[in-house]
Amino acid sequence: MDLHELKIRFTYHRPTEKLYKLLDQVRVRGFRFAELLITILPESRERSIAVRKIEEAVFWAQAALTRNEADRD
Repeated sequence: MDLHELKIRFTYHRPTEKLYKLLDQVRVRGFRFAELLITILPESRERSIAVRKIEEAVFWAQAALTRNEADRD
């Protein structure tokens, strides 16, 4: 990792309207998947971990979109 990459990781990236729509899609679809799991799985440690991993996936997907927005233009 170089200084440029470090700056990208620690800089606030204000989303454009286009990016906001993508971020929202990721969030909504992550929520729907988590909602499905809460509905069909028994309450358990495993269910909690599965939902947490969805939260992590949504976080990292949104970070990938936000941090690399310039690469998509």
